[in-house]
Amino acid sequence: MELISMAQEAAAHAPAAAAGITGSITMGLGGGGAAIGVGLVGSKAVEAVGRNPGAFGNILTLGIIAMALAEGLGIIAFLGGF
Repeated sequence: MELISMAQEAAAHAPAAAAGITGSITMGLGGGGAAIGVGLVGSKAVEAVGRNPGAFGNILTLGIIAMALAEGLGIIAFLGGF
């Protein structure tokens, strides 16, 4: 009888463990996606400045805005994992 109650108790905690795993996956993918987005924006901004150094200020401004948006999505994914 004790073995059955132990199995039922373990089954009752299984959904909570699965939710923790999926939350971790969500946070990991969101953080990885934000990192890739920031890296792409940075590399393209450097490439654009290399082609047209006179537009440095405009490119810097747009690059910072785009990086902030990418990081914002990463933070939303991080908070959604909880």
